[in-house]
Amino acid sequence: MKTNVALLWKRLPCQVFVEAVNGTVLQGLVTEGTGSFSSGEFRITEGNQNGMGRLELEIESQEGYGHLPVVVTVRTDMHAFSFFLRDVNTQYPIYIPAYGAAAVPAEDGRSYEEIEKEVRSRGLQSQYQRINSEPEESYEQAAAHTRELPGQTWLGLSRDMRIFGVGFRGVGGEELYWDWVQPRFHGSETPLPENKDEPVKYRFLLGRGIGCTEQIERRLEQGVLPILHAALTDDDITYHTTSFVSYERSELNEHTLRGTHYLVADGYGFGHMLTPEQTKERDALLPQEMNWEEETVLYFRAEAVNMGSVPRYAWFKNIVPNAFVLNNDNHYAFDGSTGFVAFSEDRVCSVSKMNGKPLSQEESAILIHPGESAVFEFFLPHRPISRDRAERLLEQSFEKRLEECRAFWNRKLDNASRFRLPEKRLDEMVRAGLLHLDIVAYGLEPEGTIVPTIGAYTAIGSESSPIIQFMDSVGWNDVARRSLMFFLDKQHENGFIQNFGGYMLETGAALWCIGEHYRYTKDEAWIAQIKPRLVKAYEYIASWIGRNLREELRGKGYGMLEGKTADPEDPFHSFMLNGYAYIGLSRLAEILADSDPALSANIRSQAEELKGNIRTEFHGSIARSPVVPLGDGSWVPTAPPWVEYRGPVSLYAEGGKWLTHGSAVARDSLLGPLYLVFQEVIAADEIETEFMLSFHGELMCSRNVAFSQPYYSIHPWVHLKRGEVKPFLKAYYNGFSGLADRETYSFWEHFWHASPHKTHEEGWFLMQTRWMLYMEEGNRLKLLPGIPRAWLEDGKTIELQEAASYFGPITLQVESLLEKGVIKAKVVCSTNRRPHTVWIRLPHPQGMHPKSLSGGSYVREEEAVQIEGFTGSAEIELFF
Repeated sequence: MKTNVALLWKRLPCQVFVEAVNGTVLQGLVTEGTGSFSSGEFRITEGNQNGMGRLELEIESQEGYGHLPVVVTVRTDMHAFSFFLRDVNTQYPIYIPAYGAAAVPAEDGRSYEEIEKEVRSRGLQSQYQRINSEPEESYEQAAAHTRELPGQTWLGLSRDMRIFGVGFRGVGGEELYWDWVQPRFHGSETPLPENKDEPVKYRFLLGRGIGCTEQIERRLEQGVLPILHAALTDDDITYHTTSFVSYERSELNEHTLRGTHYLVADGYGFGHMLTPEQTKERDALLPQEMNWEEETVLYFRAEAVNMGSVPRYAWFKNIVPNAFVLNNDNHYAFDGSTGFVAFSEDRVCSVSKMNGKPLSQEESAILIHPGESAVFEFFLPHRPISRDRAERLLEQSFEKRLEECRAFWNRKLDNASRFRLPEKRLDEMVRAGLLHLDIVAYGLEPEGTIVPTIGAYTAIGSESSPIIQFMDSVGWNDVARRSLMFFLDKQHENGFIQNFGGYMLETGAALWCIGEHYRYTKDEAWIAQIKPRLVKAYEYIASWIGRNLREELRGKGYGMLEGKTADPEDPFHSFMLNGYAYIGLSRLAEILADSDPALSANIRSQAEELKGNIRTEFHGSIARSPVVPLGDGSWVPTAPPWVEYRGPVSLYAEGGKWLTHGSAVARDSLLGPLYLVFQEVIAADEIETEFMLSFHGELMCSRNVAFSQPYYSIHPWVHLKRGEVKPFLKAYYNGFSGLADRETYSFWEHFWHASPHKTHEEGWFLMQTRWMLYMEEGNRLKLLPGIPRAWLEDGKTIELQEAASYFGPITLQVESLLEKGVIKAKVVCSTNRRPHTVWIRLPHPQGMHPKSLSGGSYVREEEAVQIEGFTGSAEIELFF
């Protein structure tokens, strides 16, 4: 099959080389301008009278079943691009305005200028043009268009891996006909010998059962604390429940909190990896760690209230271990004199009460007069306890334990920076999110190493990074440091850091995260202590780079690391893997700049060489990758996730089976080249960043949210960095509204109810919120770069109290008094590391610009006030 194609330019280049992969360029002709063609190369002496030009090609191909698509690559002295031969079309011309080039069938006689005019006359918009033309996104708008993903709630103490999952009938698609509690050793459901060492789940039921209506509402205490409240409405009876975790007998406070050794907890996380030496150490710890003298306990209360006008019955079904549809009872015993559920005389798994007395019947119907109530309680130890201990547990006061638990978690929040936001949901999500991270951060108190797990999984250098960095952002520097020690304590003898599922990117990611911690703390003493391990990590990466400095790898990953970055088995020279290596080395050079300048210079040199190699291979990959159409009729270059492929793998230019985790585009989007912007290899304002955002947004997003596991996509940060507020807010609101439980705020990993309490996703949400409120850029502090306009409506306030930053603690107060025509702001950052420049964005709700201001200079196009030579405190007033 022969195809004739015309290549058009706004300004004809001097030299053009053409090749056809999976096809053959038979001949070429300069039809506008002057030049010659030979062996795939055009030599141009001049364009037409307007400088424009037209080249025509005849290409032979064998596309169809059993054949890969023909990709035509065009290289000039100005730029290079590729396109699928099959995409060449008169009605939808390949029009690439970034390069001033186009491709059409040879019989299409239009010039580049005529094609450009016709495409623009259609009045079409790309995805980002459309977003920018619409009102700013809000939670309400996003929630109306995204899926709702309720789920189970994890409750625990922090540091202690003995946690509980709690759920109600059908919530999150689980346990459709029971209410339930699931003890867990972190990621593993707790097994019992009475259940053949299989997991046990305790089931109970409130009300009459599963009917045609389902009215269940859930909420956290104060909207933020890991104390779960639920209201189950069964006609006139409403069951108000409260669930939380405390100790069996000790008071819960920061002094009694013991925790779990990090290695023991690590081994209960899915995907964990231990060296033989670590396995031996963990095995020696298990007897003590798994037989502590006191259990954690799930305390549960249900108060049934009659909201009707006549007496009504309330129904209660007590806890049953591993209950089934038929309500079997042949594997446990219930004692009506004590309210105990037991496997044997000395293995009590639950104690229950009704109206303050031992529960006498497993199932009961209690008549309640209007306005009155009945109270059902059970206290569930993480694992069965002796009868003596059960008798003492029965004596525990629910109210006292609740108050103790409430105070415990509030003290943790009191020790963190406070973000006060005018949007209640987000104000609560930030505080609840911090505690969600803390619940699954395990280690011995008060000073032990912490494993910063990511939901059911163990810690990963990449996925744990936003968790640790948000802890640093709220001033929990000690918890962040102890979490970073996990990666150093488990570092291999050769310097390699690997803790999960064969992932190869953790060494660079861990160094980057350590560098971020150093930016917050400037903790030189700690750096001196861990320096030998940091140097080993550097030497490992340097050796890894060295084995790829082979000439045969030019254009195939020269000087880059090869290896798997995430779950898919893709052992290639991926951009994400190498970007983490670069930013890790870059931060390490920064860390050592004062204490060891010679070593720092060597590391910096290695980092910059790696960056140069990444950029060279990246630009080569863009040239080889086919352009794709955007919504406005233009076409844009693309890039692959790794050097070895031609274009996004989801376009199958070189075939393959790339669908994974419920998405055809996951590898390109979630593990793709956009990471290079975040990792400081490609600048946010480079044209290639715009290319990547454009093709990613149109091919790989819905409502500007990535598919499958959206928080793996870094594009929201890139939008913020580029000052693209509307696209950022589109991604921000639609991201969490579709993935987080809208009542309890915990996050899923994927959109199909996969992996609850996923703190990696929640960590990125929290960091997006942090960056929306403040970002550092060199010696400039940017405040409120991504907030919605609605936050500055009259009467609303924004406050940051001691928010941790690279410059030290920041305090910001913003008040909108637009009824009086004023917006006020005050910022304080009085450390000796304070920024030279403070930039604060204060967008008027209706887009108005101030008539006058005090306290700085107004940057109209950014709706921001800039303060040069910041002295540590400044007050701003905008007058409208």
